[in-house]
Amino acid sequence: MTLPPPLQMISQLVAIPSISATSPRWDMGNRKVVELLAQWLEEIGFQARVMPLANPDKANLVATYGHGEGGLVLAGHTDTVPYDDSRWHSDPFTLDERDQRLYGLGTADMKGFFALAIEAIKPLMEESFKAPLIILATADEESSMDGARALVENDVKGARYAVIGEPTGLTPIRAHKGIMMENISITGRSGHSSNPALGNNALEAMHEVLSELLKLRAEYQARYHHPGFDVPAPTLNLGCLHGGDNPNRICGQADLHFDIRPIPGMELDAIRAELKRRLQPIAEQRGVDIALHPLMPGIAPFEEGAQSELVQTVEALTGRISETVGFATEASFLQKLGLQTLVMGPGSIDQAHQPDEFIALDQLTPSIELLRRLVAKFCLDS
Repeated sequence: MTLPPPLQMISQLVAIPSISATSPRWDMGNRKVVELLAQWLEEIGFQARVMPLANPDKANLVATYGHGEGGLVLAGHTDTVPYDDSRWHSDPFTLDERDQRLYGLGTADMKGFFALAIEAIKPLMEESFKAPLIILATADEESSMDGARALVENDVKGARYAVIGEPTGLTPIRAHKGIMMENISITGRSGHSSNPALGNNALEAMHEVLSELLKLRAEYQARYHHPGFDVPAPTLNLGCLHGGDNPNRICGQADLHFDIRPIPGMELDAIRAELKRRLQPIAEQRGVDIALHPLMPGIAPFEEGAQSELVQTVEALTGRISETVGFATEASFLQKLGLQTLVMGPGSIDQAHQPDEFIALDQLTPSIELLRRLVAKFCLDS
């Protein structure tokens, strides 16, 4: 089998729907994408392992070439977000080239990265690898990040460095905030509104909870500061509030959904413990039940030191100083496996999750050349 050229590879990857979503209406598997990548990589000499998750239609791919220590992981996710067909000017699953751009769901975020990585690798396969090269393709990054959570240290054995090809316009990213999405549920007691003693109003208890959350936000913003971010402090956003069912009934149930975006140095478990500690006195004083539940498992903030070997090397190769971003990636999961980690790939995050998602044609050749130089640096010259 002869590997298709890069545009044809992107076209074939885009043509395979692999949406992941919290809504069962949209959620689907990514296994066909992973199996196609495995087929291409095996053709050029990689050993590919398709590793199913709890849902057998979802899988990670770990494809390895070479042996030794100190090698490189090129990582990314194979799922996409849902789409609004009525807002697209072309079929989201058919690659459409126009205006010097390639349009299609996943072109920038981030199926295109895999095609360009494979094209970058092909000419190097006749060289003598001194350290392993691992292509890592995950599931469910756009929803639960279950693919990244399923990784274990053995999956990246031999590698020391990791580059995640999220769309950054080839600017190296060495830090991002984390994210927590939480639900506070208050259960009081409903009753006739003519006599407040007949019930215990959950919305009145929620009023105190909201005040406590705003107090906590102010304390966090005074305590934590990272000058590398456009918004240098952690944020806490009150997203949506649901409670009660009628004006003449005492509200017996109320729920608040909110998010927190912690900066590097803040631990998710510590934040949840602090939230529970502050909610307990309100529950006791009000005589209501207050429960805190995560709406998603949470993604830890990520930071790779500015003086790390990987950051210094990539800055030299690109001629660009590394930056930070507000969106979250799988970087913290790879970093926990002991890898120096950096986020950098073709395309723009501004096009990700948008109708008419695209990657500019002028990003393709620079991406291929940069990825080839990275592989040569960490796998051939080690």
